[in-house]
Amino acid sequence: MDSKQQLLNTNSLNFECETGNYHTFCPISCVAWLYQKIEDSFFLVIGTKTCGYFLQNALGVMIFAEPRYAMAELEEADISAHLNDYMELKRLCSIIKKDRNPSVIFWIGTCTTEIIKMDLEGIAPKLEAELGVPIVVARANGLDYAFTQGEDTVLASLVQSYGLKTTSQTISNKSSKLILFGSVPNTVVHELTNELNFFGVEVGGWLPAKRYTEFPLLNEKDFVCGVNPYLSRTATALMRRRKCQLIGAPFPIGPDGTRAWIEKICSIFNKPVNGLKEKENRIWKALQVYTDLLKGKSVFFMGDNLLEISLARFLIRCGMVVFEIGIPYMDKRYQGAELLLLEKTCEEKGVFLPIIVEKPDNYNQIDRIKDLEPDLVITGMAHANPLEARGINTKWSVEFTFSQIHGFTNAKNILDLISKPLLRNLNKDIYFSH
Repeated sequence: MDSKQQLLNTNSLNFECETGNYHTFCPISCVAWLYQKIEDSFFLVIGTKTCGYFLQNALGVMIFAEPRYAMAELEEADISAHLNDYMELKRLCSIIKKDRNPSVIFWIGTCTTEIIKMDLEGIAPKLEAELGVPIVVARANGLDYAFTQGEDTVLASLVQSYGLKTTSQTISNKSSKLILFGSVPNTVVHELTNELNFFGVEVGGWLPAKRYTEFPLLNEKDFVCGVNPYLSRTATALMRRRKCQLIGAPFPIGPDGTRAWIEKICSIFNKPVNGLKEKENRIWKALQVYTDLLKGKSVFFMGDNLLEISLARFLIRCGMVVFEIGIPYMDKRYQGAELLLLEKTCEEKGVFLPIIVEKPDNYNQIDRIKDLEPDLVITGMAHANPLEARGINTKWSVEFTFSQIHGFTNAKNILDLISKPLLRNLNKDIYFSH
């Protein structure tokens, strides 16, 4: 039985796990968007020259531009323990405090700090007390499954430390508030906050906020809800460490996901959502020029950034055929509501359920791509050019990470990214009206 026949016989979610190597950016790349999001922060990446070269290329910011991040470069004397870690980090952080005066300093550990067993968590509290600047340690190293998990590590570390002394004195009769977590652009923050406010749900804050000094205090029994599928550690830390109540909802990606996300949150707070379905329908009508183009086209996810389930669900709703969803890591509890919505979407559209492959082996995937002949492959940058050389349309998955894709209005951005390689192949251009 070939790959297509196997797919057509699928009537329930089928999870497979391969043993492929990780083909993804290093998670320290989270510095690229987090230092811009938290405007009063400074990120100090503690690693080797290789880490520095990666950041220089990935972030594309020259050192003379004075960005709010830097490298603490480990040399032979550091690795052989000839230098005192505390004194070296104190020297660097003193310079950072004097030159930049940040509200918080993030120490980003790398593979090397793991290997040589640098006690960053032991050094940080002492240095924090001496300098008078909060220091958050996050080990966002290359041992993770996907580069987006760097953000998860940083936010989970924040949850462990931020406002801990204050919230231990929480007033017991204080009513529970809603905290949303996940790093998104400020325009998306305003849109999603306004959507919930419209239905009478007040948002108590975002983690992370625009400034460290504006981070919300977390109290026991507060409700929390994520906006990104790769924040399972943060969700776990919020529940276990801060005793918050997690709202398990699909993620606000695409009009269908956004509606389901709002509906779930409003149901927790017993708020009606009159007119929400009609708003979703208006968005779909505005996207019709895209959906007409994409209907019947097939797509294959090789797996890279943990956004795959949400994107696949949205594209199936748009009329596309999804052959396979490769994903580096699958937390079925945190993504449980998203998986249920994927099943529901396939059932309503009358299409087969795609196979979900965790830790995919790229060699096996190449064989399946050859058999299935998808119209588009969404893949990491390493495989894009080789696939294009074989005549296969590709789209870099990293583009979805750095684009605005959340909420009703940004659904157009996702379809823009999906449509461009297909239009290029058709050798035609069309005008998309706004």
